[in-house]
Amino acid sequence: MKNDNSISTVEQAQEMGLLPEEFEKIKEILGRTPNFCELSIFGVMWSEHCSYKNSIVWLKKLPKEGPHMLVEAGEENAGLVDIGDGLACCFKIESHNHPSALEPYQGAATGVGGINRDIFTMGARPVAQLNSLRFGNINLDRTKWLLKGVSKGIGDYGNAFGIPIVGGEVFFDDCYNTNPLVNAFSAGIMNKGEMISATSSGVGNPIFIVGSRTGKDGIHGASFASKDITEDSAEDLPAVQVGDPFQEKLLLEATLELAKTDAIVGMQDMGAAGITCSTNEMSAAGKHGMTINLDKVPTRQDNMKDWEILLSESQERMLVVVEKGKEKVVKEIFDKWDLSCEEIGVVTEGERVQYFMHEELVADVPCADLVLGGGAPIYEREYSEPDYFKRFQQFNINDVEEPKDFVAVAKSLTANPNIASKRFVYEQYDSMVGTANMSTNFPTDAGIVNLKDSNKALAMTVDCNARMVNANPEEGCAMAVAEAARNIVCSGGTPSAITNCLNFGNPYNPEVYWQFVGSIKGMAKSCKKFNTPVTGGNVSFYNQSSVDGVEVPVFPTPTIGMLGIVEDKNNIMSLAFSKNESLIYLIGESHNDISCSEYLVSIHNNKESSTPFFDLDVEYDLQQTISSLINKKLILSAHDVADGGLFITLLESSMYNNLGFNINSLTNLRKDAFLFGESPSRVVVSVESNNKKQFEDYLSSTNTIFNQIGSVTSGSISVDKESFGDIAEYKNIFNSSISEKMK
Repeated sequence: MKNDNSISTVEQAQEMGLLPEEFEKIKEILGRTPNFCELSIFGVMWSEHCSYKNSIVWLKKLPKEGPHMLVEAGEENAGLVDIGDGLACCFKIESHNHPSALEPYQGAATGVGGINRDIFTMGARPVAQLNSLRFGNINLDRTKWLLKGVSKGIGDYGNAFGIPIVGGEVFFDDCYNTNPLVNAFSAGIMNKGEMISATSSGVGNPIFIVGSRTGKDGIHGASFASKDITEDSAEDLPAVQVGDPFQEKLLLEATLELAKTDAIVGMQDMGAAGITCSTNEMSAAGKHGMTINLDKVPTRQDNMKDWEILLSESQERMLVVVEKGKEKVVKEIFDKWDLSCEEIGVVTEGERVQYFMHEELVADVPCADLVLGGGAPIYEREYSEPDYFKRFQQFNINDVEEPKDFVAVAKSLTANPNIASKRFVYEQYDSMVGTANMSTNFPTDAGIVNLKDSNKALAMTVDCNARMVNANPEEGCAMAVAEAARNIVCSGGTPSAITNCLNFGNPYNPEVYWQFVGSIKGMAKSCKKFNTPVTGGNVSFYNQSSVDGVEVPVFPTPTIGMLGIVEDKNNIMSLAFSKNESLIYLIGESHNDISCSEYLVSIHNNKESSTPFFDLDVEYDLQQTISSLINKKLILSAHDVADGGLFITLLESSMYNNLGFNINSLTNLRKDAFLFGESPSRVVVSVESNNKKQFEDYLSSTNTIFNQIGSVTSGSISVDKESFGDIAEYKNIFNSSISEKMK
């Protein structure tokens, strides 16, 4: 690509991912043809990654109001909710899919760094991380390389930065062979009313760039995130950023120290599109302009071009607008932490951002025309139902023969990579750094984060069964929100709000866009039901590989990151059985259903089925019942039925304390549906035998469907009086399966 500021061409625009008609619109906005530098600015700012031009029409349909909301979605770098006691929680989930596909270690590491910067840029101290990871067939060398690189990148960056990882999920499927998904979630705590806004104001106020020096890594990263992964994508390695967690730790402390002063007007992390994005978004938010001197930006390489400085996505950098006259305060803090801090510009009248290089004007752009909600293009794409949808709905359980050896199936599922322990991944994470994580030695369905000097705690989870979303986007996404809420409730919390990371294929593909629209509809109705507004998040399109000219999208994967509040730490509920001979109950209605189950896919090799039965009202009522049981101290444990079905749920509840279970199947169901079906809206609880009457009397008063299915044993496992072995054997299979495959 040319690197001078001559008049640009439509061909250059297309190289940057812009459409010919968008190039014409740029000419209309400017009243002239843009130069190369200006075109580069529009190219990144109008990319899907920055502008959401293909998704915002539908994103606006998501519920954004709730009892705890402090800022609406899109207003700031991350969501902010009131958690009581004068505190607020700042949280968000984002993707780093494309960089991780090419350079898994740095791609994942910088994803962690970026999401944490979004949190502390607002003035919150990060306290917990989660991640949602999707990979291809675990038997492939490429998958093993990606899994090792991603997990080490997350672990090394998070551990060095000093934030515990309190939960997450890992899923394998062939559709992610080329394009893995790496979604990182972070949450931080701050005093209510002390948020730092991502805006500029005050004509004459100086603008500083702080943190690391600017290099050539990550140039056109936002544009790169908005195109397909192909065999030639390795050539885009310069678009992958390089992270330094130790530098980020210094930046965190300096930022939070600065936040306690009155010197800050506004601040924004430099993520996608670097200086370009932060200068224009802050200007647009404050309805002011800026003059920026690019030659004053500290660089890692000599003789960097203006557009290289503008588009660099080098990590650990922030833009700070400072109250005029208080420059010394800022410089002294960043000097103390041995960080670069340079004044590079000033806030101006009007709404134009002008960039100079050695006193030469190299770009002059109207900020409002560049940003989401301003002049950035907005499209309502066509969508159409894929042929597979009706075919999947025709699935009939009666066409599937029941297995003759249920014990063999149980052991096979226990070893399945989508069910087996992900300790190969999480052992690289420090879950105990700091003092916040309350889940490591007390396993819960959601990660639990301690709030010091408070009787409250936070519950957080990331959830999405992409296979179910693929089968039916609307129902599948509604179920993803419901599962997240169920995990919060089973842990003793109350769902509060969500952030989302919407991973899909090419939005120009009508069938992919149909998946996206359906997912939004499902998310909206489920969030309204649970009163969990959407605080913001991330849209990641173009998650597909182009092989020999054929586009192969990943499963639609709208990952839900949910925050919940535990009002009383005494109510934190473990998923683990704790007492031999305690009673086991299944709460919620089971269905004669194996649709979309891991059992159906991996045992019967059937990947074409509808979603299992789901009723949102029934789900909501179930969660209210579980919450009441916890508050009334009527149960010893609670664990939702999900991947692998009831048998795996019971196994997970048993393993922590080396206990077992003896159960009887329900006679109105096929045995495989009872044991391995993944119908939602079901929870396994354990109950003290002397609490049996009180427990059953209460459930009967709620009209909740429940069944006593057995009891906890000292370690043996049996179903319908048939021995399935003992817990030690299953625990060994569960813990070693993925590690063995990774050798």
